[in-house]
Amino acid sequence: MVGVRGRWWPGFVALSAIWGASFALIKVAVEAGVPPVWVAAWRCLLGAAALWAILAVRREAVPRDPAVWGHSAVAAVLLNAVPFVLFSYGETRVSSVLAGVLNAATPLFTLLFALAVVRGEPRPGPRRLAGLALGFAGVLTVLGVWHGFGGAAAGGAVGGAAGAAGPPGGGAGAVAGGLACLAATCCYGAGFAYLRRHLANRPHSATALSTVQITCGGAQLAVAAPLAAGAPHWPGAGAAAALLVLGALGTGVAYVLNLGLVRTAGTAVAAAVTYATPLWSTALGALLLAEPVGWNTLAGGLAVIAAVALTRPPAAGGGRGPAFLRGRRARQPVG
Repeated sequence: MVGVRGRWWPGFVALSAIWGASFALIKVAVEAGVPPVWVAAWRCLLGAAALWAILAVRREAVPRDPAVWGHSAVAAVLLNAVPFVLFSYGETRVSSVLAGVLNAATPLFTLLFALAVVRGEPRPGPRRLAGLALGFAGVLTVLGVWHGFGGAAAGGAVGGAAGAAGPPGGGAGAVAGGLACLAATCCYGAGFAYLRRHLANRPHSATALSTVQITCGGAQLAVAAPLAAGAPHWPGAGAAAALLVLGALGTGVAYVLNLGLVRTAGTAVAAAVTYATPLWSTALGALLLAEPVGWNTLAGGLAVIAAVALTRPPAAGGGRGPAFLRGRRARQPVG
């Protein structure tokens, strides 16, 4: 029993590190001048290429049902195309530290959307309602809204990490970046609820469904990116390497790691990656990119993580996760 339980730790650490590092990788790309829409496009295109290669090695079939592709295209808008652009845009104005912390609010938005659209989702009791309230307070703390929307998160002395990006337009630009990151987590919440309703119980493997979804996202962004930002350009070796790792590893291999974690440790443990990801994003942003970390970012981030713990119902049935993520819960993009 000890051997079985111990096997999930390497995957857990690797997955949280990969997704936590995605925010620093995005920062490297946008600071090299890669337009946000192209960061998102390369992320999906390289991720899709990695997933197709994995499918080929495993000799797994790709779903041919038009309904699967149609629902996957909608899921790609909510879970990939739009949030990837929003996070990339946000990091032109705020630090990777703040973006990673705000991403921790994803389970809170997922719960809200699941309550609205997923049939059979249990109504929240006092504990989960308290968690939602704490999460909202944590997000406001991270943004430093007591300074006002004109100055919140404008610099290290005021909002801590948010100003590390040197945002155009000062504090207003930093707030716009923070709100863009928050909007991305909201998209994730809507996307997970959509997955649960339309794709979670399909008979196909999670890797095959992920391949279809990321492929749809890549196709969407391959059309949108040239129209929005023109032709791509060589950003330099450092940024190109960051995009390669972000796409192939963070948006491709990470999905397979997540599936393995679900199978070896259950969805409850897989969901706990949400707790560890902000730790990695904060550490990497501070150590590698020299981004300042304000007290409000740390305090707000801890409040958000605590809120996620409160809003998760107790595990049942061998470590099964929340009702709206049961079934084939193997896709959880977090950055």
